[in-house]
Amino acid sequence: MPDPIDNSLNATAKDPVTGFAIPASWIELCPDPLALEKIKSGRWVILSSGRLCRRGLTTGTTAAAACKGAVLSLKGPVSHLKIVTPAGISVPMAVAARDGSCLAVKDGGDHQFDVTAGLEILAQARPAERTALTAGKGIGRISARGLCDEVGRAAISPSARKQIMLAIEQALEETSLAGAEVELSIPRGSELAEKTLNPRLGVVGGISILGSTGFVEPWNDHYTGDRASELKEARKVLVTTGRTGLKISRILFPDHKAVLMGSQLDRLAFDKDQESILCGLPALILKWAWSGILDNTGYGTVAEMVESEPEHPNIARALKMAKEKLPQTRIVLLHRDGRILADVP
Repeated sequence: MPDPIDNSLNATAKDPVTGFAIPASWIELCPDPLALEKIKSGRWVILSSGRLCRRGLTTGTTAAAACKGAVLSLKGPVSHLKIVTPAGISVPMAVAARDGSCLAVKDGGDHQFDVTAGLEILAQARPAERTALTAGKGIGRISARGLCDEVGRAAISPSARKQIMLAIEQALEETSLAGAEVELSIPRGSELAEKTLNPRLGVVGGISILGSTGFVEPWNDHYTGDRASELKEARKVLVTTGRTGLKISRILFPDHKAVLMGSQLDRLAFDKDQESILCGLPALILKWAWSGILDNTGYGTVAEMVESEPEHPNIARALKMAKEKLPQTRIVLLHRDGRILADVP
């Protein structure tokens, strides 16, 4: 469970989603008297300027709400419920549920580039002796190795599936039902998938259901600009692209200040006297370094290439191009299990 936040302005607070220690000076700059409570909820991120940005909710959290609402509505209409996120934080959500059918809408928060914001996720439930979850229309299928599940299966990550099943179990307990068969679907999933990276990543026919924390970081100009400014504050700094990279990086390089930049790697600018590291899973880093890494290779995704041919010459070439962009920065590519795939000093 996340660490509790000290309500004293003289103490350093912690972001309950990332574990980031928030300097008291940031909170003192915030004009909102409820800043600490908002941070504690997990829904809000504070910047060094004192500005608050609102996190969105993942497709996994939204799908969990739809499934829980569908089961609950077998006993009566539901308009509000709570969902436990993989970060261990419970979030309230509005839904429209009746007679075993529930619609939940994805909240994009202050993420200006989230094409799935406002996406409707639908769940249909019926009583059964055993509980089962099936993926219907609009949920993508995995067509390449190295992704969140086996080829051919629905693109529902393990953490999102666990979150959804927990939500269903809670609903079954509340309704005293023995079990339920739940079908999850995304009415506009196939249409919206064409506006995402899913087809290029190896997910076809719809949207992925994902979410390692349950929250979506507010990647707007204020947030990414603030993250970039944090790079100037430490002599030893590490940039990573996602939650998995952030978690592993903190273990591998505990003496470096870790900053999550997502796909905004073009904003990187290190000082000559800084000891800098770019560390994370290979897909975003290698695609950023060389957009044509997959051309004429037969691979649909970087993840598939890395799993099948970790010594593929295009990986080495992309690493070389990344190093040319950041000549003074150490570049470390990771496997999902924490092993180091490549380390270029």
